[in-house]
Amino acid sequence: MTKIRVLIVDDSSLVRDILSNGLSQDPDLEVVGKASDPYKARDLIIEQRPDVMTLDVEMPRMDGLEFLRKLMPQYPIPVVMVSALTERGSEITLNALAYGALDFVTKPAADLQFGLAQMMEELRAKIKVAARVNVQHWRQRYLDRTNLPEKVHSLATTTDKVIAVGASTGGTEALRRILEMLPADTPGMVVVQHMPAGFTKMFADRLNSISAMTVKEAQSGDRVMTGHVLIAPGNFHMQLLRSGGEYRVVCRDGALTNGHRPSVDVLFRSVAKFAGRNAVGIMLTGMGRDGADAMLKLRQAGARTMAQDEESCVVFGMPKEAWERGAAECLVPLDDIPLKIKEYLHGI
Repeated sequence: MTKIRVLIVDDSSLVRDILSNGLSQDPDLEVVGKASDPYKARDLIIEQRPDVMTLDVEMPRMDGLEFLRKLMPQYPIPVVMVSALTERGSEITLNALAYGALDFVTKPAADLQFGLAQMMEELRAKIKVAARVNVQHWRQRYLDRTNLPEKVHSLATTTDKVIAVGASTGGTEALRRILEMLPADTPGMVVVQHMPAGFTKMFADRLNSISAMTVKEAQSGDRVMTGHVLIAPGNFHMQLLRSGGEYRVVCRDGALTNGHRPSVDVLFRSVAKFAGRNAVGIMLTGMGRDGADAMLKLRQAGARTMAQDEESCVVFGMPKEAWERGAAECLVPLDDIPLKIKEYLHGI
């Protein structure tokens, strides 16, 4: 079996060595180079032709965001960001996902050795997924918005309908594209995007700046209502509840579900229980199977369901699992999802 060739880019020699040693423990991975800044990384990309690159966020001479802006149109390569949990680091990491990075892992918040084993396990898994993703569409097409579909006009005004969305790898960009096209009268949305604490509020604020809807990081007691999007906070499960004639959410601690907190499965099960046929369930791009079983419960409860199609997915994992279980009624290209939502809402 051919090994996955990995380039490590980090300004810390200690971090480079730790990452190299950790990745080399996996027989499927081979570290073919280590670079302390983007300029050296560029030379190694040309020389070594790695399959995947890990990229630090904050580096001397050029940060990870600027590097991706310059790199992807010329040398598209699957990138996994390795980020610290700082406000600036979070902002740049979210920018990096918009500029072509596929995913990210967070460095342990304090001592690098603390939580290192868990971080390395996550990084190895994400590198293997990234190696299978074709990123050639970034070549000479960098953030071309000229081909975005037109915004969908009026959907529905009742608060009795709920749109529940689950996403993981690639979901930040997919959610952005969908929300850019949805009108302000879209029924309330509840969203689980696999993302750690420290990123979800900034992610929600960013979506709020481009959406006609109001987007915020959810808090327990928030009402699900027309024109509002609630993003599950990192490290907390989010569930839908019905209080009289209103839908509200509760955000709580709890065990990991399918390896995640927040979990799509937890959200979808609650939507099936309390919204049933008044819901629309959407499964977007992502690695793994989180939410697939619960989406089947959602469909069995009378909800309309869909999953993003393989061609438009960064990772056709979660949508594939939902489709193969019969949980998703149909597979839909990303840019057609807003129109499909409208079709479903008018049929509910």
